[in-house]
Amino acid sequence: MSGSDDRVSQEICTGASSNREQPGVQAGLTGKALRAGAEVGVSHSSVEARESTTRAEPRGGTCVQADQNSEGPGDGWENLLNEWTRITTPEKVRKLQRTLYRKAKAEPRYRFWSLYGELSRMDILRTALAMVASNGGCAGVDGVEIEDVVIEQEGEEGKAEAWLKALAEELKAKQYRPSPVLRVHIPKPDGKTRPLGIPTVKDRVVQGAAVLVLMAIFEADMHEHSYAYRPGRNAHQAMEAIRKGIEAGQFEIIDADLSGYFDTIPHRTLMRLVARRVSDGSMLKLIRSWLRAPIEEREAGNRGQRRRTANRQGTPQGGVISPLLANLYLDRLDKEVNERKELKARMVRYADDFVILSRPGQGPALLERLKRWLSARGLTLNEKKTRLVDIRKEGIKFLGFSVSWRRKRRQWYGYAHVEPHPKSQQKLRDGVKELLNHWTEVRPEAEIIRALNRKLKGWKAYFRYGNPSHVYGKMEYYLQNKLRRWLWKRHGKPAGMYERYSNDALRQTWGLFPLAWGGTAMPKANR
Repeated sequence: MSGSDDRVSQEICTGASSNREQPGVQAGLTGKALRAGAEVGVSHSSVEARESTTRAEPRGGTCVQADQNSEGPGDGWENLLNEWTRITTPEKVRKLQRTLYRKAKAEPRYRFWSLYGELSRMDILRTALAMVASNGGCAGVDGVEIEDVVIEQEGEEGKAEAWLKALAEELKAKQYRPSPVLRVHIPKPDGKTRPLGIPTVKDRVVQGAAVLVLMAIFEADMHEHSYAYRPGRNAHQAMEAIRKGIEAGQFEIIDADLSGYFDTIPHRTLMRLVARRVSDGSMLKLIRSWLRAPIEEREAGNRGQRRRTANRQGTPQGGVISPLLANLYLDRLDKEVNERKELKARMVRYADDFVILSRPGQGPALLERLKRWLSARGLTLNEKKTRLVDIRKEGIKFLGFSVSWRRKRRQWYGYAHVEPHPKSQQKLRDGVKELLNHWTEVRPEAEIIRALNRKLKGWKAYFRYGNPSHVYGKMEYYLQNKLRRWLWKRHGKPAGMYERYSNDALRQTWGLFPLAWGGTAMPKANR
């Protein structure tokens, strides 16, 4: 699945702190409060199953809680927004979002106007800056990092507020122009690279302001089986939808992979979809300018010179608004599959990763229909990675989980078995090896074990869905032996390694997080 390993780590990192109170960033504050937000940032683009606890630059400034499985009361918008952004938003911002959401929900054909002016509101810009600060990320083409904006040195009190006021005036005068997007290439496990587009901090803040306004509108329209980068939705809910489909008899599964989805979205078609809900010409022009922002990347072997190219299609992975636009473009496919009763199929999507579940015998026709639908909209399936499987014979990997069909002993019925995929297990082992090796034996024990526990808590919080007990036990056995040997070498290889560093001692004396027991209760799939 395209980029799925990157996305999982976002939810893994978020889940790492699910057992303790989350420090928030107050959107109405600047300076020290915003600096705290930057330091609190948890790790991110369908780019979806990230296994490490280091947060990459998100495609959209969103953090979805790995263990949050329910929406808030009422229309849920206020609670969902806070879950999505992981910050505290001012009441006036929440009121605007509630108004937009309810209007969009009540009138599906209504087109919103006079939205651009909301972007220059100081409360919205403060909230957007807090979002960007909490997500962290690299500098864009101008070299300005988020710390340069939010961290105030002596004599610089009010620096962030002054920066926001200048940006607000720029927006009011309609003098704001996006900068080129810096393209960097992130290595992938298969040896290839994934292009990541990094807008400047200023562009990320303005995009964040636009997301705060537009998300409330488009959220009212999006299909319930889309789970990425949306308030109150997460990978666990996607896995539950897959489990329910399989146990309802939808055994044939199209395990789909799109070729370079974010980089191939046609601008014209995308803008038509945005314009169905937005009639504000200034807002439409702004979104179009982000899509068309030139791409800058360093030329290999040319003394660090940068090459600038036009951007004629796609929305850059790394842009704050990109996840919203990417979800919007595939929303029609969500509805085409899920709402056509004659198909009797279920599509479950997480950004550009999706599966389509159907009754036995329907899969081949659905796959051909899917290819035609995508081709008509400028998208293509990766033929090498897209599979049509019968889950009763062959399992699938989705969002870092392994899904297979199993039967209980001495019982006639089966169930969908969900557990961490072997690749997800290996990524945890690799992360542990990075912390427990001869290079780290000179670092303080408490520091290393704290870092190890953060990794374990995040991994457990994400993969606690389904049937992980056996894998948890196996991984804990590995972790205990790895830590035991690291401590033994560190302390000069004393006699009685297993007696001195018993499993109980590792937990009680050194504070190793219990992966196979204790901690947060694991929500198992209903069977």
